[in-house]
Amino acid sequence: MLPINEGCVYSDINAGVLYVLAISSLGVYGIITAGWSSNSKYAFLGALRSAAQMVSYEVSIGLILINVLLCAGSLNFTEIVLAQQYMWYGIPLFPILIMFYISILAETNRAPFDLPEAEAELVAGYNVEYSAMGFALFFLGEYANMILMCSLTTIFFLGGWLPPLNIALFY
Repeated sequence: MLPINEGCVYSDINAGVLYVLAISSLGVYGIITAGWSSNSKYAFLGALRSAAQMVSYEVSIGLILINVLLCAGSLNFTEIVLAQQYMWYGIPLFPILIMFYISILAETNRAPFDLPEAEAELVAGYNVEYSAMGFALFFLGEYANMILMCSLTTIFFLGGWLPPLNIALFY
């Protein structure tokens, strides 16, 4: 769904932003199911704590993105990038960029919002009963979510594939 360059996108649908937000919010179900299926009350409580944090910050991300969507006038990723042809949205919407950054730190459970994993505690959240490939799959999903959030930041605020200044340099 995320464009790499103009015309270089797997599926360029008009409601791409809604689709990506809907698919990325499905991770909450996996975390709750993982905490429940480990048959440990501590893992289940850690899963509920993580799900509550993820759901609460998804709401703030959605409300923040409404500003960018109003500026671009479209839900299509390619059109959002092309709307930033003369000025990236990170410049006029800098306070919103900071709020988005804080929200994606909380969404991806990075410091200082790393409470759901609770690595300093005795029980480390929803993944306490998992090892080997199950544990690796949790972290693979977590890092894929971080890559997605970085890509969304680039598309929404940093102009995607466009240069910072649209100046044609002729020799």
